[in-house]
Amino acid sequence: MSELSMQYQQNQPGNVLGQATASREMEEVKGQIFMARQFPRNVFQSEKRILDACKRPALAQTAVYSYPRGNQRVEGPSIRLAEVLAQNWGNLAFGVKELEQRPGESVAMAYAWDLETNVRQEKVFTVPHTRKAGGQIKKLDDPRDIYELVANNGARRLRACILGIIPGDIVELALNECNKTLTGNNEKPLKERIANALAAFKNQYRVTQEMIEQRFGYNAESFTEYDYLELIKIFNSLRDGMSKVDDWFDKDAKKKQSSGLAESFNNDSQKETKDAAKENDPEKVAEGVKEDDADEASATNADELPL
Repeated sequence: MSELSMQYQQNQPGNVLGQATASREMEEVKGQIFMARQFPRNVFQSEKRILDACKRPALAQTAVYSYPRGNQRVEGPSIRLAEVLAQNWGNLAFGVKELEQRPGESVAMAYAWDLETNVRQEKVFTVPHTRKAGGQIKKLDDPRDIYELVANNGARRLRACILGIIPGDIVELALNECNKTLTGNNEKPLKERIANALAAFKNQYRVTQEMIEQRFGYNAESFTEYDYLELIKIFNSLRDGMSKVDDWFDKDAKKKQSSGLAESFNNDSQKETKDAAKENDPEKVAEGVKEDDADEASATNADELPL
């Protein structure tokens, strides 16, 4: 049974369940298109995310497939790299659907759909429920084996659909970036470098992530290469002794937002000390001095602890 005939039967007046399913799927598609138009992709940010993902060694090792054909070797992006391209390109719907399962074979469809430009690539294919092993063809009857067979065959079609949507120059840049990672001539992803920088600030100078975010004015998740370079410059300045932590970061940021109990307590203690001095009572004066020293020590210890 073809897909068109299935859609025709669903649209018949008596098929209430089919009409409800078709209506729900149509509303979901409309919602996806609406969100894609409301939040269009930023091509430069998408390219940056793709290249940043290609710096991961685990992805670079599985990013390129290769097989011999005659006297040549054919290489190209693998399904894993194609999935990363689609995920980071944004506003792209892709996947594999099993349209129908007949005795001895399954009919499936792989598709990739750019929701912004309405460009769609799809491939409908038939997968026989057989597997060749040891020169013999074995029929499959286990549902799990059939599912894995359809998924494996659909992965190759899905890769072709995704590569038909993503611009070719973006794919070439991703392949080159993966090759650099494999040869060891590439640096770590931006998120990993920022995480290492935040850990170094906290371990060596007790500068927390909140203090760094307060200085930059936004969350660490929004940091760019420029912000990372600024962190490196600040860290080098602290390491070389050219500046101090107080020159860059506000350690009392959290305290300024807290209640004024500590400040009122210090004011009261200072008032008692002055009153004792007026009365020329050495014991009260000594007690006031000790309380002031204790307050200063507690304040110093509070400054040294991470927020």
